[in-house]
Amino acid sequence: MVKIGNTELCDKPLFLAPMEDITDPSFRYMCKQFGADMMYTEFISSDGLIRDGRKSLQKLNILDKERPVGIQLYGHLIEPMVESAVIAEKANPEVIDLNFGCPVKKIASRGAGSGMMKNLPLIEEMTRRVVQATHIPVTAKTRLGWDEENKNVLEAALRMQSAGIKALTIHGRTRAQMYKGTAKWDLIREVKMHPEIEIPIIGNGDIDSGEMAADYFEKYAVDGVMIGRASIGRPWIFKEIRHFLNTGEAMPPPTVTERVDIAIEHFKRSLEYKDGARGIYEMRRHFALYFKGLPHFKPLRIELLTTQDVDSIFELLEKIRSEYGDFRPENPVAYQQTPE
Repeated sequence: MVKIGNTELCDKPLFLAPMEDITDPSFRYMCKQFGADMMYTEFISSDGLIRDGRKSLQKLNILDKERPVGIQLYGHLIEPMVESAVIAEKANPEVIDLNFGCPVKKIASRGAGSGMMKNLPLIEEMTRRVVQATHIPVTAKTRLGWDEENKNVLEAALRMQSAGIKALTIHGRTRAQMYKGTAKWDLIREVKMHPEIEIPIIGNGDIDSGEMAADYFEKYAVDGVMIGRASIGRPWIFKEIRHFLNTGEAMPPPTVTERVDIAIEHFKRSLEYKDGARGIYEMRRHFALYFKGLPHFKPLRIELLTTQDVDSIFELLEKIRSEYGDFRPENPVAYQQTPE
């Protein structure tokens, strides 16, 4: 069993990564149905939250059926981060997570996200102040460091643990790597195995199958693994991984009929959460991967990704079902550009 604050999770828990414009309530609902053990909101700007920004406030919406959930905040100034944590606490998440890992230029170049890895004293002080300001357990997410010459995640982990975090997620790349190449988990293991580390360590980066998850749990001794890009258009990945961990056997990918059912449920949830146009637009990246790999699919794909009428989209989904039925395409390859 893994415990984060007051939240007790199963052995080898599976986490859904916070991803901008991805991990909204509709997607979190789908991942929960397939067995995600803990999930995170899209990351939220501390500045946007304290200024009552509509989009930032909307991200605080948490449904009881999707718990346990963490709210992730980012910013580079201590006072706004403290104030935003107090606001986020009112949503009663299981944890408040501090984003010290996002590599996107507009965030990191301001010193937020992974830009914080260039200033470990600031990370420590910000973490301490947020921990002191809220009754909710605080966790954090980082990268290995800023670049190959500055892999300082171990020092960061020790500082944040001293400041009071209850768990740490580490993405196995530096900021300079963005999402290129292969995530390096050796340093994640070094952090986990350090004699002074007492908090759970969650590994993140490249996990896309049950076999890989099982191998990484064994090889790198992490307490949990976090799934990001591989879950887009494939929320059933959590069920696949758990099945492999329990049985040592791989599940066959879902049929097109099963994927249509999943896509319809996801789309309905998206429309409940967002207005029609935005609900349609933000589903397109999911639709593209739900049905990736179907032969002779290009005309239907173009139509599915350009149609702006809700009823017409439901009709297209039924048409896909009728044309492809029990065909089992391979699971999609994750988007490389999506933050996690």
